[in-house]
Amino acid sequence: MLWMVVSMLTGSPLLSLVLVFGALWMMDRFTLQLLPRPLRFIHRWRRAGQLERTLMTNTHDRRARFELAELRVGQGRYAQAVELLKPNLEAGDDDVDTLFLLGVAYLGAGEKAKGELLLSEAEKLNPDYRQGSLDLERGRLRLAQGDTAGAIEALERFVKGRNGSIEGRTLLAKALDKAGRDADAALMRDEAWKDYVAAPGFQRRRERMWAWRARPSRPITYGIIALVVLVLGYRALSTLHPPMDDPYANPYADPYATDEE
Repeated sequence: MLWMVVSMLTGSPLLSLVLVFGALWMMDRFTLQLLPRPLRFIHRWRRAGQLERTLMTNTHDRRARFELAELRVGQGRYAQAVELLKPNLEAGDDDVDTLFLLGVAYLGAGEKAKGELLLSEAEKLNPDYRQGSLDLERGRLRLAQGDTAGAIEALERFVKGRNGSIEGRTLLAKALDKAGRDADAALMRDEAWKDYVAAPGFQRRRERMWAWRARPSRPITYGIIALVVLVLGYRALSTLHPPMDDPYANPYADPYATDEE
């Protein structure tokens, strides 16, 4: 629909497609942020390639192993991250960063016992590591693996320790829903939205997706309004510029013929 409206204005379908895609991408950057960021993707892809080449020439470069494992965890390739970080741990890297990242990788790869053990060791070194990220990752991965009770336990600790986290409250609401605690889940979603409304601008941009997950009626409403505006705009343009009869549609038609027989 939007493409049709822009095509009528520009007269070029190809240009209209480029303009519509650019407009949607810009809107997404300031709202949902669902679409990928090409430059960031290219940078990470190139960096991963550089690190892989580094490890091919020097397999003992533990810093390169750690950085590449971070990229793999971000991509959801947990098993690869485990294989990258295990040599670091065996070589004596038992700092909180390594224990945390390897623990998350083990949990994501489905090896719960090892992951939980490593996160517990990381917690001993720094209980408030990254403002409660230990419990956030515990809760996120437990929830994904069906451990609802464990997810609620970890996320409740996280929410209590980091007030104003929309992501934490939304994940906790999802866990409470799965546990059948509908009233508590609804209350948690309301608190997540209140925190979002009261949050500073930079946090609102970062956690907008989680806020809209807590209150999905908002993006649905915005989508309906946008669709109505597009339909009305298209109808208005159609009224101003009605389609012209094509005299070449039927070369055998008599242009002076009437309806009378």
